[in-house]
Amino acid sequence: MEKKQVSEEHAVAEVVDRLAEKYPSVERAEIERIVADEYGQLDGRPVRDFVPVLIEKSAKKRVKRLVVA
Repeated sequence: MEKKQVSEEHAVAEVVDRLAEKYPSVERAEIERIVADEYGQLDGRPVRDFVPVLIEKSAKKRVKRLVVA
């Protein structure tokens, strides 16, 4: 189980990297905060296989709104 958690955390870190690269005008710390918030909303859910994908989708929408604003 612990290996799966490390793998999930690594995948979430990659989400931050991708969003930071795609949206350089948004501070990395803000992207990290958004991703952490999205990750926290999925905490305790039994199915973990798609957590990074779901986080990236939700976080990307929020980061895009920052760029537009």
